[in-house]
Amino acid sequence: MAQTATRGTFLRKPAEAGKCVVIKVGSSSLARKEGGLDRESLDRTVAQVVDAVKAGYKPVLVSSGAVAAGLPALGLRARPKDLPGLQVAAAVGQGLLMRHYAEAFGAHDMVVGQVLLTRDVLASRSQYLHAREAIGRMLALDVIPVVNENDTVTVDELRFGDNDRLAALVCHLVEAALLVILTDTTGLFSEDPRANGSAELLKAVQHNDEILDRLHSASSRGEFGSGGVATKIAAARMAAWSGVPTVIANASDARAVAGSLRGDEVGTWIDPRPSGLSARKLWIAFGTPPRGEVSVDAGAARAIQVNGKSLLAVGVTGVYGDFSAGDAVVVVDPGGETIGKGLTRMDAVAVSEAVGQHSSIAGGEVIHRDDLVVLS
Repeated sequence: MAQTATRGTFLRKPAEAGKCVVIKVGSSSLARKEGGLDRESLDRTVAQVVDAVKAGYKPVLVSSGAVAAGLPALGLRARPKDLPGLQVAAAVGQGLLMRHYAEAFGAHDMVVGQVLLTRDVLASRSQYLHAREAIGRMLALDVIPVVNENDTVTVDELRFGDNDRLAALVCHLVEAALLVILTDTTGLFSEDPRANGSAELLKAVQHNDEILDRLHSASSRGEFGSGGVATKIAAARMAAWSGVPTVIANASDARAVAGSLRGDEVGTWIDPRPSGLSARKLWIAFGTPPRGEVSVDAGAARAIQVNGKSLLAVGVTGVYGDFSAGDAVVVVDPGGETIGKGLTRMDAVAVSEAVGQHSSIAGGEVIHRDDLVVLS
């Protein structure tokens, strides 16, 4: 019999009235085992989004399911294992998925709009802002944005990797009040409940609680059967940097979204940072992929983490990758731990040549503090 546990002394809070909320639903909650979409599950998801609208919120739906929707039309019973096969299934299925959503929301006199994103779109600051403006305009017109990764054209190096993290990025885009991740489990458990019947359901945890580190590591090693737990924890922590709380709840629970918005004890609540980063620093941290890595000495690490200083060449000990000025790079301490990410003002060759030099000789900062996000 699974137990429940609440860690910390904080309480759940209702989502701020009138704000945007991001609701993410995965393929496992929408697809039939034999392939294709489970219309009953899709309708239940739509009903939850409609409930959010009726409660006065502006929901954005991040939905998987395109590949699953495309399989029957292609006469396939199993998900393709090669990239072109997945792209074809997504190309066929995305239209079918949106048709189902258009019909289901149309029954409630609501209009939907398709938004397909890729990492290279959000990696460009101008395109990131355009995406934010487009979704904001849709919400202002009472259109329900249905967001998915553009699997038809995306190659591996440009993939978000999962729609959980995409949902967290959308939270940054729309300044959401809450992220609700609908999945096929009740929430996060202290251990795999399939292997241990006494595993605890975690009612509420802080975003930096050590138990999330343990669960993330265990899931990444396959101890939970798949990487689903790891991606949900990663998404919740990304949202936490915006000051956005996350609820991980069961998609089959018809009250999951409404209860989460009210602050009821539904699923697992992950409490965020008390204050979020600015929109620009959120983009630096999560919107643009790193092109390289810069290692620093203990003094530079302390100056960045404790004193909020810029990264100077005198503190750099190593340069990795072929990056240009303006690219994002990660900053690692002497122990190899990532402590920050920022936009470099020099290319890789210039930084390599300036290692250990005073900034007056090196030609300025490697990363100015205004372009640097401390991640530890």
